[in-house]
Amino acid sequence: MKWLHVHKVDHDIRNKIDWNGNLPKHIAMMMDGNGRWATRRGLPRSAGHYAGMQTMRETIGMCHRNGIASLTLYAFSTENWKRPKEEVDYIISLVVEFVQDTTVQELNQHDIKINFIGDISRFPPETQEAMRKVVELTEANSGMNVYFAMNYGGKSDIVQAVKLCIQENKNIPDISEQDLEKFLYTGQNPAPDLLIRTSGEKRLSNFLLWQVAYAELWFTDVMWPDFNEQLLYEAMLDYQQRKLRALEV
Repeated sequence: MKWLHVHKVDHDIRNKIDWNGNLPKHIAMMMDGNGRWATRRGLPRSAGHYAGMQTMRETIGMCHRNGIASLTLYAFSTENWKRPKEEVDYIISLVVEFVQDTTVQELNQHDIKINFIGDISRFPPETQEAMRKVVELTEANSGMNVYFAMNYGGKSDIVQAVKLCIQENKNIPDISEQDLEKFLYTGQNPAPDLLIRTSGEKRLSNFLLWQVAYAELWFTDVMWPDFNEQLLYEAMLDYQQRKLRALEV
C-alpha cells in the first residue's frame, strides 16, 4: 500500500472546496460494484474484489491526505454470506492479505488506527487473528480512525444493542437513545456526516441504519474499483454546498 496519488485530479474542483469551511469529519463508504466491474471486463469476480481492495487502500490514503478524521468502510455485510462459497472465501482471504507487515508499518507511519465493527466471530480463526493483530498494532495511533464493517448488518446491530441495553437497564421505559447508542457496534463514536455509495445503487442496503440518520447521502454510477480522488472531492464539495444551503434557509 503506497500513499500516493494514482489518479489525475481536476484541481479546479479541489480549489472550489473551502478547506477552512464545513467539511465532513466522518465519511462512510459503501464499496459497491466489484463483481460487476470485473464481469464487464470479462474477468472473474475475484479480480474485481482484488481491484476493490487496492482502491480501498488508495482511498484510506486519499482521506488521510485530505484531513478526514474517521472513515467507515462497508467491507463485508451479513448478506454477503449468501454469495457462492468460493467468492466468499476469496473476499475473506483478502482481509489476511490486507493485514501484512508492510501495511501495518505504513498505517503506523501515518498514525492511522484500525478497528472492526460487526460480529467477527463467524470468520475463520486465522481471519479473526489477522483482525486482532492490526487492531492491536495500531491502537496507539491517534490520527485518522478507519473502521471496517465486517459481517455487519444495520438491523442486527440495532437488535444486539437493544438486547445488551435491556440487560443493563432493568427499567426499560427509561431507556433513551443515548443509552441504546452505547451498545451499537460503533459505540459512542461520532456518526458519519457523509455516506458515499458507488455503482449506481441508491439505497442503504442495511448499512449503519441508526448511525446515518442525519448524514448526507452521495451516490455515483462509478464502480468501486474506479473510485478516485476526483470523486472524493466531488462528494466533499457537494456536502459542503448542501450545508451552506441549509444555513441559508
